[in-house]
Amino acid sequence: MAAIYGRKLGMTELFDETGTRVPITLVEADPLVVVDVKTLARDGYEAVQVGFGTVRERRLPKPLRGVYAKAKVAPHRHLREVRGPVGDARPGQTLTVGVFAAGDTVDVIGTSRGRGFAGAIKRHGFGGQRDTHGVSLMHRAVGSIGSSNVARVWPGKRMPGRYGAERVTVRGLRVVKVEPERNLLYLRGAVPGIRGSLLLLRSARRVARARKAGTKGKERS
Repeated sequence: MAAIYGRKLGMTELFDETGTRVPITLVEADPLVVVDVKTLARDGYEAVQVGFGTVRERRLPKPLRGVYAKAKVAPHRHLREVRGPVGDARPGQTLTVGVFAAGDTVDVIGTSRGRGFAGAIKRHGFGGQRDTHGVSLMHRAVGSIGSSNVARVWPGKRMPGRYGAERVTVRGLRVVKVEPERNLLYLRGAVPGIRGSLLLLRSARRVARARKAGTKGKERS
């Protein structure tokens, strides 16, 4: 499964061959360096551990310095794991935006924009109470939160609270364009997070499962 980390630069637009305007999110993905490869026999699962982002070695804790020294690669600011089949990945290998091509479908994982403490109207889309017939100073309040004879609030009740800053996955975005020389990916649509936030782009799992199922069907026939 192809995957890469990048940073959200912002949104723009492009026009396709028919003149239709296409909303685009620009993602900058610097080359990743494979630091370690997790195997089923040794670690109990398969994953590729990658490092990216420049940092001075003295700014890293000693345990992380040891990880990079063991892999014989330069220290990086971020160290992440991408679970999935490791294939022929090996320490020291470099991964770039070239793992994707125009027309590919990807899932994008990021942290949504934090909005602090929010009321039920903003957080859950409640309609609010009416402005007439005795309703005063309660127009944006939640209203009743349960029966009086229960004497407690049922778990899962939608109420005001912390909104945003959560892990969000947007599935099935199409790669419109790839610029390897500038480490840029052009994705159709919006992705979670603010400008500069970290994103994980991986091959769309639904597409991968469908292809795998089709391959199995051909083998059986």
